[in-house]
Amino acid sequence: MSAENKLQFLIEDKLLDADLKRIAEKVLEEERISFEEGVILFEKGELGYLGTLANYIREKRHGDYTYFNRNFHIEPTNVCVYDCKFCSYSRLIKQRDEGWEMDVDGMMDIVRKYDDEPVTEVHITGGVVPKQNLEFYASFFRRSKEHRPDLHIKALTPVEYYYIFKKAKLSHYEGMKYMNEAGLDSMPGGGAEIFHPEIREQIAADKCNAEQWLDIHEQAHKLGMRSNATMLYGHIEGFHHRIDHMERLRQLQDKTGGFQAFIPLKFRNKDNQMSHVPEVSVIEDLRNYAISRIYMDNFDHIKAYWAMISRDTAQLSLAFGVDDIDGTLDDTTKIYSMAGSEEQNPAMSTQQLVELIRHVGRHPIERDTLYKVITDYKDVEFEGTVKPKYYPLPVLENNHTTN
Repeated sequence: MSAENKLQFLIEDKLLDADLKRIAEKVLEEERISFEEGVILFEKGELGYLGTLANYIREKRHGDYTYFNRNFHIEPTNVCVYDCKFCSYSRLIKQRDEGWEMDVDGMMDIVRKYDDEPVTEVHITGGVVPKQNLEFYASFFRRSKEHRPDLHIKALTPVEYYYIFKKAKLSHYEGMKYMNEAGLDSMPGGGAEIFHPEIREQIAADKCNAEQWLDIHEQAHKLGMRSNATMLYGHIEGFHHRIDHMERLRQLQDKTGGFQAFIPLKFRNKDNQMSHVPEVSVIEDLRNYAISRIYMDNFDHIKAYWAMISRDTAQLSLAFGVDDIDGTLDDTTKIYSMAGSEEQNPAMSTQQLVELIRHVGRHPIERDTLYKVITDYKDVEFEGTVKPKYYPLPVLENNHTTN
């Protein structure tokens, strides 16, 4: 049964709750759902219902296409001036002997490591320290572009930029323009956490607030750069806080159109100040992906980080609105593993990613950072792949006669 037929069948169910029926009809008619309806989805929506709506939207936009890219990470430091309660990754300045702080030469060594590899993106984010300032990153961007002009630099979040620009006495627009001219191509979506001050002040009080985070993305969009957006869910927030977060992003996207992907990030409770908060179930992960796809109607892509939620859950998410599972990573990030993710050494070859996508009946597409198709892997066969052998089953003759 097609995704559209499943949705029609759902709408015709006489036992379906009236609120949920109205929302399903809106999805079919491509009408925007309201804030209140978003909360209703969290409060009333069962997994099967949400999956039907989200998969309908996903397949209408992207069919079976599932995107990934070949990328690597550079994490310049895990030392940080900020004290986020949920963070398992960073070390405060007073604990800097437990962390690392790279210089520009060290970062360039990592870039050179991939000189003969067909990677298309370097993803850069980490902690915030005074010496990794405006010129530190601008110098790295310039040197990276001189060395490998085609490598897309997706770097730093508003948390880092807010601190850097404030120290350099630059406006958000001036700062983003300076970084763009130095070689910055786009921005990742981190540091958003939960925008609502009721929650943000409890889990990340000392870093940039929601308005500052959103403004830095807006200035990047004004300069023609694209960016992503995240939401940290599954800790002390309520459902209305999640919808508030999505609503603020939806409003900015209406204004600029500069966001590419929305990425829900699951709270992990290993070795941080919120270890007493239990993690939500895989069912809630899938519900959250589905509601994100339904609510974020002006975002082209919903992404799941396979390295954070596990390969199995990433495969499941492809039936709940997700159309992108990030990249190969090549074991270059510690952010997920230090937080207690299932993937303690997150790396997948292109073949492994393609097969992961194929195994759930989806169509693997390697993209660049801006979603330009690099390779369509639908019919690509990898060297050394062992094909399953099929043997004819014996045919049993039916000698039984009817009297």
